[in-house]
Amino acid sequence: MILRATMGAFLRIDHVQLAMPAGGEDDARRFYVEKLGFAEVPKPPELAARGGVWFGSGSIALHLGVDPAFTPARKAHPAFRCAGYAELVARLRDVGVTIVEDDVPFDGKPHCYLTDPFGNRLEVIAE
Repeated sequence: MILRATMGAFLRIDHVQLAMPAGGEDDARRFYVEKLGFAEVPKPPELAARGGVWFGSGSIALHLGVDPAFTPARKAHPAFRCAGYAELVARLRDVGVTIVEDDVPFDGKPHCYLTDPFGNRLEVIAE
């Protein structure tokens, strides 16, 4: 049986949030900006006091929020489609990021897994 939305339809994901430990903002910036190429997005002043840091790239909005009981997401993960997949993977390897390539294509495309500085799993898929 297929259930249908009765109160409206979900249109898109607004953002993805990953957890990080308190005080990890600089490590997050070094990884997500300097290594992955995201841009930092200023948090609204009313949310900045909570800590954490926001990033964006293309249509992707990624928020890293402080969790006092932080545990990394080792299985659950966001998956990012990217242009220049081979170049990105090579550059990440050059800067010391461990890449775990999956031999089974995803939608016929190469993809890999990596972890952020906090141990959160990320997937990167060729466009």
